[in-house]
Amino acid sequence: MKFLITKELGHTRLLTILMSAVVFFILLYLVFDVALHAYVIGTDRHGIALTLFGDAENFVEPILLDTLLLQVHSDLFMSLFSLLILTSIGIRMYGGTRIIRWAVHLVFVLGMLSAVMLLVAYFVGTWLIPVWIAVFVAWHVFAFVLGVSVLKTLLFS
Repeated sequence: MKFLITKELGHTRLLTILMSAVVFFILLYLVFDVALHAYVIGTDRHGIALTLFGDAENFVEPILLDTLLLQVHSDLFMSLFSLLILTSIGIRMYGGTRIIRWAVHLVFVLGMLSAVMLLVAYFVGTWLIPVWIAVFVAWHVFAFVLGVSVLKTLLFS
């Protein structure tokens, strides 16, 4: 519990191992989340548009609204859960520096916007699909970089 007051991990090796394991599994979650979205929704603009809106000429059904809402709901929950853990460890490790504050805000905004943008694209149209792709990739990349940075600090300091 001394870490919660002093931020020193040298004397608490078990806490360092536990926090490293949590961050490692969050990094795995980020990788598998990208793979899951690529499989379920698609990887390019045309594939995602096909999933969201279907194609009457090729008899491809659009995604059902309840399926999309379930996907967005689970995305919001898991993103919030993983971002909360990752950023709280990052803030505790690096303090209130300006870079970590910007990184935390950016990752949270991108993470929440990613889930919502998919739902908005479903109702507004295909022109928002590239925006969703950019936001989705950006939040995963920034969260992964933050996670690797935290993991590096935990393991090698």
